[in-house]
Amino acid sequence: MKIAIIGAGNVGGALAAQWQKAGHTITIGARDADSPKIQKIRAELPTAAVAAIREAAQAADVILVATPPQFAEDIAAQMGSLNGKVLIDATNSVRTRPENYPTAYHAFAALSGAEVVKCFNTTGFENMANPLYPSGAIDMFLAGDSATAKQAARQLALDAGFAECWDFGGADKVQLLEQFALSWINLAIMQGHGRDLAFKVVRR
Repeated sequence: MKIAIIGAGNVGGALAAQWQKAGHTITIGARDADSPKIQKIRAELPTAAVAAIREAAQAADVILVATPPQFAEDIAAQMGSLNGKVLIDATNSVRTRPENYPTAYHAFAALSGAEVVKCFNTTGFENMANPLYPSGAIDMFLAGDSATAKQAARQLALDAGFAECWDFGGADKVQLLEQFALSWINLAIMQGHGRDLAFKVVRR
């Protein structure tokens, strides 16, 4: 797949590395191609391209947005119409949110024209860089109304090394999935258990 990553922080960088290893073509969408974060990704992934946000999004099959959620409306405007493309919202509106929407997922669903899914928001970037634990690979989770976007996100989760990607449900479960992310933040950071902590569904 041709994947555009909007957001050059830890999550975007970790997934870019995993997906590039899996054979996908990565373009980082950036406002400032010379920023320290972009330079860091360029050093770590020299074959990844860097382009303006609109250019990266328009050339991609799948767009991952891993930015603070309050920028969702502005990013949607910068990307332009994304009809026929998949957009993965990896943000969490637990402290801030878009001005006019409850989550970035809802903003992108209303404004971008893309097939939108919430995914890659429920754990720390360390677990995206390395989802393998002594007991086996951990799980990822998704939510949204688009079957097309869910299929793409699930495949990319498997390509990144996750054991499974569990479907939380439709758009009405997006905020539940963000609260699930807050559960990881609570255990790993607020309760001090450390970031090498992850979720996996087990069955008897």
